[in-house]
Amino acid sequence: KAAEDMVERARELQERVYGGYTGAGWAPRAYDENKSRYLWTDAFGVCNFLSLWRATQNAHYVEQAEALVRATHHTLGRSRDGTQWLRGASEEAPTAGGLRIGKKDPEGTQDGDGQYFHYLTAWMFALNRMTAATKDPVYNTLGVALVKAIHPRFVTRHRTHLQISWKMSVDLSHPWVNSEGNLDSYGGLVCYRLLDQFAPGTLTAEIADMQEMVEERWQSYSSNDMLDLGQALFIAQWAPGEQWAESLSCQSLKSLNVLWERGYLGNRAYRLAFREFGATLGLQVHPQSKDSEVWQKRTHALHEYWSDHVFDRDEDITPVMYASSLLP
Repeated sequence: KAAEDMVERARELQERVYGGYTGAGWAPRAYDENKSRYLWTDAFGVCNFLSLWRATQNAHYVEQAEALVRATHHTLGRSRDGTQWLRGASEEAPTAGGLRIGKKDPEGTQDGDGQYFHYLTAWMFALNRMTAATKDPVYNTLGVALVKAIHPRFVTRHRTHLQISWKMSVDLSHPWVNSEGNLDSYGGLVCYRLLDQFAPGTLTAEIADMQEMVEERWQSYSSNDMLDLGQALFIAQWAPGEQWAESLSCQSLKSLNVLWERGYLGNRAYRLAFREFGATLGLQVHPQSKDSEVWQKRTHALHEYWSDHVFDRDEDITPVMYASSLLP
């Protein structure tokens, strides 16, 4: 009954965010006028539809996932005014120019549009999972094309070491933020590998770059951010037995335990639900925590805590990530 309740709650959340299924030709509801699609949220949204399909065997969830992929490409693969594809992209190759973040504000403003590396790898994962679920290679092929488009722009060599820019311009011509995200190299390595499994040898050079960066960074990994720690667990589960993954897992579980025991979760004013759902998602899929009674109880407590406040902050990223945590 508890599992059925979680499936139903996830279905309700997806329906409220994207609109109820109306039959053939269904299209996802836009978030609002200035942010009709958002890459991070929609990457999780695609995976949620696939999870609902696995849980119910109702084929219309696959249709909805496919429609969300198309809508995201047709919106974020194009200019903000929708009049043209991003440089290098086309109807036949919608990911060949990268994909915009989907920010409300234009690039050049404080929190304006551009391209985030970690959003792009989240979308690569969603495309790869589409091929894994549907057996249609076209989605994985679009993911490989996305890597080929963005990797040379985001990843640069500075003397003896490689670095990933955290945020690039919409046209990928220059970085908006040169510094690197804490998990960018790890997420890149795992997502590139997953894509390469369906197209062996296509990403050999790019994987080697990511492996080099991971080997340089893993011994100094640390974080006290719930989303970052949960994502580290989610990423590390795909590399069992590898030293860097074992280290990230150990550090993340220790840090999450410290946050819990020191009362971080005591004041809602300082908390963001979607970041905590990133943590609970990682905890539920990682082999070192998913069967732990302690973490199961803590995850349930967080789900219960936020259940009546899912839409307090926003109408998209928080409910979609809640659905992801309900159906990890």
